[in-house]
Amino acid sequence: MTIETIAPAAARKALEAGAILIDIRDADEHAREKIPGALNVPLARIDGLATADRPLVFHCRSGMRTQANAAALREAARGTPCYLLEGGIDGWRQAGLPVAVDRKQPLEIMRQVQIGAGGLTLIGVALGFLVHPGFFGLSAFVGAGLTLAGATGWCGMAMLLRAMPWNRAVQAG
Repeated sequence: MTIETIAPAAARKALEAGAILIDIRDADEHAREKIPGALNVPLARIDGLATADRPLVFHCRSGMRTQANAAALREAARGTPCYLLEGGIDGWRQAGLPVAVDRKQPLEIMRQVQIGAGGLTLIGVALGFLVHPGFFGLSAFVGAGLTLAGATGWCGMAMLLRAMPWNRAVQAG
């Protein structure tokens, strides 16, 4: 059985009536941009969700993560009525509803990985053509790392980026 989706305007009314909004994104995503009043319970910790006698509205960035994990979210709700916010925080924003953005927070780790991997790949290709073909190995190394990350769920670049000084504030929070 799937969880019913709820439009942003209807979700706002449900929240005003006492429903609880739960953001299933990672803490770094939530720190940078959030719907005011949303509780952050990352998907990796959703099993520990303390349920209440009020309906739950789950959201992510676009709605894809909540849809893909609807069964786990329903199970975590333990019989409490629950809904998926249609379009996630993006849909909420497009409906003209308030979103709190903290631009002082670093970009989400996965966006940093995408920027870093893309940049290193481009540099490897450019240097391979302009300086020496051996630099194509940099692009191959990055591609192998991304393949490993996709296959195993372990991303060395993400771990390295999490340790960088600009990301430490989010880790503490």
